[in-house]
Amino acid sequence: MRVLVVEDDVKMGSLLKRGLTADGLVVDVAADGERGLLLAGSTAYDAIVLDVMLPGRDGFEVCRALREDGIWAPVLMLTARDAVDDRVRGLDTGADDYLTKPFSFVELSARLRALVRRGPIERPTTLIVGDLQLDPATRTVHRGGTEIALSTKEFALLETFMRRPGRVLDRYALLEHAWDYDYEHRSNVVEVYVRYLREKIDRPFGVTSIETVRGAGYRLRTNGGTAG
Repeated sequence: MRVLVVEDDVKMGSLLKRGLTADGLVVDVAADGERGLLLAGSTAYDAIVLDVMLPGRDGFEVCRALREDGIWAPVLMLTARDAVDDRVRGLDTGADDYLTKPFSFVELSARLRALVRRGPIERPTTLIVGDLQLDPATRTVHRGGTEIALSTKEFALLETFMRRPGRVLDRYALLEHAWDYDYEHRSNVVEVYVRYLREKIDRPFGVTSIETVRGAGYRLRTNGGTAG
């Protein structure tokens, strides 16, 4: 398999290439994020090893850019920082796994094999349906260039719709994904929050995105909403 290593430390990059090559892999090394993005965009890699502390664009920014460019090769991030916030940020920007330096090369190799078995899976970090955009990591929603403020439940409901555009979701499916079990299924909470959502993401923009499918539930239009 072919692996891209993005590591600015020349010695570390050389060690990784030597070790992975000895394991039978084909390895390319990039010393900065821009070079890494260029190589990843022109070669179909089976996995990418990405250091967090890079000059210019750091590993978090590079990982997000990879996913925005539609590059879904599994990413293993290397970080010298063991803070939970850093690990969370890496995973939220699209990474699949991480290792904290110093690490065992045997573990690195095993994690890479596991990621390659999983293969490239499309997991966009930002959900986009038409001109609606939802970022689960930053908890922000935009229509076009306008940010829309949503409550926690409104956000959860919209995320449920945006992960399944074009699918009819009945009230039980919406309750399951956006509410906990304290809500009784007889409650009209779904109808109430669908109305709240329409007032925020549709009405100010003169569009209709969430359709009522009589007797079945609700559906988010695949184009994100049409006028009228």
